[in-house]
Amino acid sequence: MASRGIRTEPRRPAPRLYLATPQVADPAGPAEALAAALRAADVAAVLLRLAAADDRTLVNRVKSLAPLVQEAGAALVLEGHTDVVARAGADGAHLDGLEQFQAALAALKPAKIAGCGGLTTRHDAMVAAEAGADYVMFGEPDAAGQHPSRDAVIDRVAWWAEVFEIPCVGYATALDEIDALVAAGADFIAVGDALFDDPRGPKAAAAEAAARLAVTETTT
Repeated sequence: MASRGIRTEPRRPAPRLYLATPQVADPAGPAEALAAALRAADVAAVLLRLAAADDRTLVNRVKSLAPLVQEAGAALVLEGHTDVVARAGADGAHLDGLEQFQAALAALKPAKIAGCGGLTTRHDAMVAAEAGADYVMFGEPDAAGQHPSRDAVIDRVAWWAEVFEIPCVGYATALDEIDALVAAGADFIAVGDALFDDPRGPKAAAAEAAARLAVTETTT
C-alpha cells in the first residue's frame, strides 16, 4: 500500500490561479482590483494579506472582501490570523513555516482550509502533508521579500507533483513563469505583485495569466 499522500494517479486536473493580494489596510483599494481580476480569470482562491491591526479591524476588513471573493466561486484564505478565520467568514488560512502550521492546525481542521508555505526543505513539506495540509506552496517571498530561484522552485514543484497527491502551489514572480510552473506539475499557480502591480491593470494581467494556463493545458 502506498504511503499516505503518495501520488498514484498520473492524470491531474487543469491548474488554476491562486491570487495573493498586497497587504490590505483599506479594503476599498484592493476590492476594485480583485473584482477586475476575478471577472477576467477562473480563480480558485485568494490569499488575503492583512496589514497589522486589532482583531476587530481585521475581522471587518475580511468581512468587507469575503463576499466579493466567495461569490466569484473562489476560496478566501487569510495569511495567518487563524483566530480571525471563523469569525470573519473566511475559508481558511495559509501558514508560514511548519511550526506555525502545526500550531494552527487544530483550530482550522476539519472545517477550514489549512495551507502551508515557507517550506525550506523537502522534509518539512512532507511533514506538513502528513500532518494534514490541504496544499503546500513553493516559491513565495519570505519576510524580506526574497524569492527562491526560479530553477529551485520548478525543481521542487516537479518533485512534489511526481510523488504526492496533495496539491502544490507554485508561486510565479512574473507572468512568464506560469508556463514553466504548469509544465513542472503545479496544481495551482499563485500570482501576487506580478498581477496587482502590472501597469496594464489587474484585469489585463489576470486575462494573460488565464491565457497562459489555457495554452499550457492544450499543449500537455
